[in-house]
Amino acid sequence: MSPPAPATPPSDYESALAELEQLISRIESGQLPLEQLLAGYERGAELLAYCRGKLEAVEHQIKVLDEGRLRPWTQE
Repeated sequence: MSPPAPATPPSDYESALAELEQLISRIESGQLPLEQLLAGYERGAELLAYCRGKLEAVEHQIKVLDEGRLRPWTQE
């Protein structure tokens, strides 16, 4: 049995989130064979780590822009 092809990295946060949502729907359906379920779980973990990393990077940028002071967000 050959090893699975490496998954392509997401192009951006929105596409990663969309893929993750679709993946969760397929997993929750209960209709996937065990091998696909495991592969889906692994891909989901990769996508989740990618999304978390992007969110942490944005949070860091906001802290830098606000000179380290977190301010409550208000819609103007």
